[in-house]
Amino acid sequence: MPRVVPDQRSKFENEEFFRKLSRECEAFVATGTNLSLQFFPAHQHSDQRQVPTREYVDFERETGKVYLRAPMILNGVCVIWRGWIDLHRLDGMGYLEYDEERAQHEDALAQAAFEEARRRTRDFEDRDRSHREDLEVRPVSYIT
Repeated sequence: MPRVVPDQRSKFENEEFFRKLSRECEAFVATGTNLSLQFFPAHQHSDQRQVPTREYVDFERETGKVYLRAPMILNGVCVIWRGWIDLHRLDGMGYLEYDEERAQHEDALAQAAFEEARRRTRDFEDRDRSHREDLEVRPVSYIT
């Protein structure tokens, strides 16, 4: 099952959902919200975690704020969320942008998966056809 839709850029540019979120905006949540950031999982055989680079988490750009960059697949489209969070007020701003590089990579993965499924279907059909032909030939040879 592909993780992305076939025409990601078109979906990003034309859907209202993405058009709204691609402008810098504030999001308000009336209920309590926990912001859990997990950048890299621990390795299976080690408790040591990778440290995210300043490209993804930047505490030094502006005092009292953390600037974040988070690539993700959202509704089948490769996007990057860019924004900042005020460390004292715990509010911030952010927006989505289309991730062309990752979209091309995911498209290639989806195409490869599609081609593999097509190849396996052809192999199955060839084996099935060969098996049927063998069954048709055998009864004739038993008669003679």
